[in-house]
Amino acid sequence: MSRFAKPVFLAAGLRTPFGRGGGALAAYDAVSLSVPVVQAMAQQAEPDLFVWGTVIPNLGWSNIAREVWLDAKLNPSVPAFSIVLACSTSMTATFAAAGMLGAGADLTLVGGAEVMSRPSLALTAASSKRLTDLFAKDAAAALAELQSLTPRDFVLPTKGWANRITGRTMGDHMEETAKAWNISRAAQDEWALKSHRRAVDGWNDGFFDNLVISLPELARDANPRADTSAERLAALKPAFDRDSGLGSITAGNSSPITDGAAGCWVANEAGVSRLPTGTPHVRLVDYEVSAVDLHTEGLLMAPSYGIPRLLARHQLAYPDIALWEIHEAFAAQVLANVAAITDPDWVRAKAGVEEDLGPFDWDRVNPMGGSVAIGHPFGATGARDLSQAVKELWALPVGSRAIVSICADGGQGTVALLERV
Repeated sequence: MSRFAKPVFLAAGLRTPFGRGGGALAAYDAVSLSVPVVQAMAQQAEPDLFVWGTVIPNLGWSNIAREVWLDAKLNPSVPAFSIVLACSTSMTATFAAAGMLGAGADLTLVGGAEVMSRPSLALTAASSKRLTDLFAKDAAAALAELQSLTPRDFVLPTKGWANRITGRTMGDHMEETAKAWNISRAAQDEWALKSHRRAVDGWNDGFFDNLVISLPELARDANPRADTSAERLAALKPAFDRDSGLGSITAGNSSPITDGAAGCWVANEAGVSRLPTGTPHVRLVDYEVSAVDLHTEGLLMAPSYGIPRLLARHQLAYPDIALWEIHEAFAAQVLANVAAITDPDWVRAKAGVEEDLGPFDWDRVNPMGGSVAIGHPFGATGARDLSQAVKELWALPVGSRAIVSICADGGQGTVALLERV
């Protein structure tokens, strides 16, 4: 059983190296950083449709997909549109593209980018209205008013990317969730260390070589640390709850501020035939988009609803999944979501799934590292996760299945079920 009447395939795409915030890629913006990825993928095949996204707003463009496509100097007859769903942006682009295949759209290039080093500063709504009203009446007075603006007139990133409704960051929310699920600091640091070691090994073993293009400023991911250790991670101070003495989330067990762009292919059978021979590809069997009450369930806990529902719909259990690619916004987020989906009472009460989903095998999770080590440029993470999962699954026997899961700000999440063909 599949969501789609005809087979839909995901093929591994390309991405930039992911750079540290304020580092080698900080001079780019989301458009210019996307261009080399899109140009490199278009050399493999020209898509029939282009879907791209970014999360941090920029008033310099309204449709980043079209801006990227035209700046890349590619065929202007290829239509392009933008999409956004917080950290799930480029995964949601994949689902949208899958639903648009056929009738002349056999191959779609999807993905996204984020340059977190360069967030735009904006005026508050009140200040903006005051100035625009003044410009309509007296341009000279409006220009004079501009010179009298104070910090109160701007939306400043003083709390990073805080949720608008709660006014708190994802890290603030995750501290609450970690406490609610009794996720220890030691467990978080242990998972972070695994993520770094696996990502470093993946680079050293050549896994990422045909997934990442080299840029003049950076040739490989800057965030994975070969020199980290349990002792170094344990020495870091809490990054969010600094006062209670109970804070457990640190810079070391969280995904870092990151700049990067990533793409992925979505195709039907005709579209796959246009890609270079041997391009890793798998079938997109189904997907789930879920949302929870962020005030009561935890801002990043939506995957714990989506995963059981998706598996139950296909009469699958956890042992049937050979590979789990779970976005690591925080190590605590991965640990809490898995704790939830392995609690039968939670699965029954929250996800509405009565079936016994069996034991969960941690050794199948993120074998080449995750976002804690690789980094998390919001708009690019979905395509990075999917392309990485496609290549990982491609190395397994035909019929093997994977789950790719991403949590998103606002209490939302996306989950994909893939199958090796």
